[in-house]
Amino acid sequence: MASAGSPDQFPAEGLPEIAFLGRSNVGKSSLINALVGRKLAFTSNTPGRTQTLNFFRVNGLYNFVDLPGYGYAEVSKDRLQEWKQLIERYLLRRRTFVLAILLLDARRGWMERDLELKRWLELQDRRFLVIAAKMDKLKTQSEQRRVLDSIRKEGVEPVLFSAMTGRGVREIWQAIPKILESP
Repeated sequence: MASAGSPDQFPAEGLPEIAFLGRSNVGKSSLINALVGRKLAFTSNTPGRTQTLNFFRVNGLYNFVDLPGYGYAEVSKDRLQEWKQLIERYLLRRRTFVLAILLLDARRGWMERDLELKRWLELQDRRFLVIAAKMDKLKTQSEQRRVLDSIRKEGVEPVLFSAMTGRGVREIWQAIPKILESP
């Protein structure tokens, strides 16, 4: 629908919007592509490639919004600050923003910036779904169990996802309307 580098470029509000948030290179764009079943969002192995808010209409039901990641990216500190302000403006003022999909790298679990974002979403009374991405990178059951236990310590039950295998796509689609319909 649109790529917005500033709030005046945001498309008109309409359908409910689901924002994809997480560290740079955690797999936000890959998750969007897996959910829609085709290459819609640009993916890259280089952190920081998503530099605008990218709006995609999905099934006439929702707009998915792919946001720039936080953490490592090969851009200037000024550019990182611009992204931060743009994202905050979106998250605070966009009336059609109804759900945040918070992606964690399953190999790392919660990192400080992830926890800050989770706490901020809770403080703002925003609905969110935690996704443990890159589950295919964890080779053993004990590795998976360790990561899941650490994620659960923050009071959330993550959905397990792998862009490589498609694991979790059905569960995420099932979770979205449940979260949106809950009081």
